Amino acid sequence: MTTTFFLIRHAAHDNVGDYLAGRMAGICLGETGKAQASRLASHMASEPLAAICCSPRERTLETAKPIAIACSPDKITICQELDEIDFGAWSGKTFEELNQDADWRVWNSQRQQARTPGGETMLDVQQRVISLMQQLRKRYQNQSVALVSHADVIKAAVCKVLGLPLGDCFRFDIDPASITTIVSGDWGSKLIRLNEAA
Repeated sequence: MTTTFFLIRHAAHDNVGDYLAGRMAGICLGETGKAQASRLASHMASEPLAAICCSPRERTLETAKPIAIACSPDKITICQELDEIDFGAWSGKTFEELNQDADWRVWNSQRQQARTPGGETMLDVQQRVISLMQQLRKRYQNQSVALVSHADVIKAAVCKVLGLPLGDCFRFDIDPASITTIVSGDWGSKLIRLNEAA
């Protein structure tokens, strides 16, 4: 009995890569992101999804809606476990600004121990996403589920599946509108595809 998880990073907002959006309200998809979400929906249309679970951020919901239309699940379920890392006071700052902050540099060099100003560690993030996946695996055996989330949340799940230290999350990319596929069963989990473009 297995469950296939499609871990989907939200499509691009207009300033992806310029500043840390975090949990800021009002960060929506730009024209590029809307086109990416449409391609994702077309790509996923052949997958019989039993459910779509989504972070509460606007950009993830805007990514999930076209997929839901293409794949016809009853609804999109909002899951706090898929939310972006709580970056607290770092949210909204440019990466140039953040690189001047000693605490930001510690966060990026010691991901296994460091906390954000919002109080989360990468281990906290990993525990919440893996816990959700375990719950969903029991509910959707021999079915497929889409999880629409954020880069670091997906990286935390991949590190767990591959047995990598969380500090190794920088050794691979999770691009906007990418799909990472994980299959889980009683025997454990395995990574099928990483950072697949739609």
